[in-house]
Amino acid sequence: MLENILTLQQNPTSIFALLGVLILIVAGIQSRKIKLTTKILVNVSLMLALAVILHFLRLYHFPQGGSVTLGAMIPLLLISFRYGAGIGTLAGFAFGLLNLLQDPFIVHPIQVLFDYPLPYMAIGLAGLFTRHMFAGVFAAFAGRFICHFISGVIFFASYAPEGMSPIIYSLTTNAALLIPEMLICFMIMKFLPIERILSAMK
Repeated sequence: MLENILTLQQNPTSIFALLGVLILIVAGIQSRKIKLTTKILVNVSLMLALAVILHFLRLYHFPQGGSVTLGAMIPLLLISFRYGAGIGTLAGFAFGLLNLLQDPFIVHPIQVLFDYPLPYMAIGLAGLFTRHMFAGVFAAFAGRFICHFISGVIFFASYAPEGMSPIIYSLTTNAALLIPEMLICFMIMKFLPIERILSAMK
């Protein structure tokens, strides 16, 4: 038992693998409490399709994967605001799998977990802030940033310039990706008739 604990301490990949799997298990347990009607499934499917289309409208595509898009996260945010964090998390999981098929960059199985399903599941955090939507957007992107940051430190350290800390490399690279994406979402949401859209999704 002690040897297993020491192995985990020396191997951060194992620790984050356990963390990722634990998050998926908790999300799976919580999802069993969610009631999905036909109307919800149709609306979520339409929003997921829109998110996939918007993901192709890229302002910049990073060599190691990841893009700055014209608001690809807006449909996932709308799902979270309308139906809550639970359904938002499920929609994020589905989008993560679609994104994996659409734009894969794989270096390790655990990296896949932290770069595809988990960061987009984090968009569901927006559903906890239905009365403060811009705070919800910030929380969603903060959750997504943490997932990509962990992946960057552990699995993409070799891409860091010589002499640069993997932590600084992951921090700056993911900030350069997610801050513009978040600001674009803020700008789009400011001009969208959000209340009318959410009302139409009832």
